[in-house]
Amino acid sequence: MSEGKNIIPIASDHGGFLMKQFLIKKLEESGYTVKDFGTYSEESVDYPDFIHPLAKAVNDGVYERGIIMCGSGNGAQITANKYLHVRAGLCWNREQAKLTRQHNDANIISLPGRFVPFDEAWEMVKIFLNTPFEGGRHVRRVEKISKLL
Repeated sequence: MSEGKNIIPIASDHGGFLMKQFLIKKLEESGYTVKDFGTYSEESVDYPDFIHPLAKAVNDGVYERGIIMCGSGNGAQITANKYLHVRAGLCWNREQAKLTRQHNDANIISLPGRFVPFDEAWEMVKIFLNTPFEGGRHVRRVEKISKLL
């Protein structure tokens, strides 16, 4: 059962912690409720410990969309994409955030906590949360992503 559209789960490792804290503040100021899956400090941790629970919750339909980050965004994205019904897109700019929703129906955005200015990350998150999936020719492609060969 989905907890609702306005609850946004978010998770990071130490490399994304400061960005996560910034995004939580911005999300709450914009009226969203945030479910923080951690980490809770800049102390070195292993990103899968925080990304797996969030990705599983999105996979299971508890949340519609989520936000994850690590230093580069890569480890977080790779971890999240282990789940059959997760489509996590690594985004470095606004156009990627828009296209990952429009064309890939991504349900998790992965951000590089150490390489993108926080204000740019916030712009990407807003785009990600407010851009609909285009459907059409993209439906066939998205359906093939989770098809096991």
